[in-house]
Amino acid sequence: MLVRICFACLLVLLLVRCAPAQDVDAIQLLTDVKILAADSLEGRQAGSEGASKARRYLQTRLAHIGVSPVDSEYVEVVGPYAQPFTFEGGDGEVQGVNLISKIEGIAVPDSFMVLTAHYDHVGVQNGDIYNGADDNASGTAAVLALAAYFKEHPPRHSMIIALLDAEEMGLRGATAITQFPPVPTSQMVLNVNLDMVSRNTDDELYAAGTAHYPFLKPALEDVAERSKIHLLFGHDGNEGDDWTMASDHGRFHQAGIPFVYFGVEDHADYHQASDEYVRIDPAFYIRATETILDAVRTLDAFLGADPEESK
Repeated sequence: MLVRICFACLLVLLLVRCAPAQDVDAIQLLTDVKILAADSLEGRQAGSEGASKARRYLQTRLAHIGVSPVDSEYVEVVGPYAQPFTFEGGDGEVQGVNLISKIEGIAVPDSFMVLTAHYDHVGVQNGDIYNGADDNASGTAAVLALAAYFKEHPPRHSMIIALLDAEEMGLRGATAITQFPPVPTSQMVLNVNLDMVSRNTDDELYAAGTAHYPFLKPALEDVAERSKIHLLFGHDGNEGDDWTMASDHGRFHQAGIPFVYFGVEDHADYHQASDEYVRIDPAFYIRATETILDAVRTLDAFLGADPEESK
């Protein structure tokens, strides 16, 4: 195990040295995943003390990145960036907390791309901690990496950065943000959702959603051509395993907001106590996050582009 971890660290260092300076901070990316998937957070189940610890860490990270709060009304209760909500769980009322921030766009500031990932997982079961490293510490850390990039490189569209709670209990955080949106849903032009993006033995990452929103596919095909991993399309139609409602993007879809969902197919550690940080594939994860960053940059340029300007 020690040899494996040391080799992974060496590989990350090599990747960082070779990567362009303006892209993903690989060291921070892996640090965030490791902290979010630690035993001390007890599986980050919505409403638990472990979820509160995860939230406090994420609030610190968002503040360090420098993104702006959308609503500071709840600072005295649950801290900055917070959108609290309640719902009925198996043992009574559960308190969930979304973390919502924004980055203002420089060209179309009144139109918003919404970047989402759920930070909760399934907690402790039968004495085992389900740390959810891939599901979904990986997506959460990747969204932080995107937020850091776009804070330094302002996008055309404004961006909502939403770290959502209670996905594992029925997309509850996504329900809250679409029912009580930080900006009118009519101003949300796209949801980009990340859920399980850190490991795949075939170097495959899916971009689901283009079957519903085919106008997005040409831009994503350009990204696929230059990606260092295999960016595939599917899991969003009538055949096979349909992911349309599999994660938080489903609620945006129901609200009439186009989505792209980035994720890997299920692996043997999905919803198992073995979904641990040491099972993440650092090389794949870094490249997957870079591919998603490229996709968001490309879609930001592509959405609402003036045909006259592109001639």
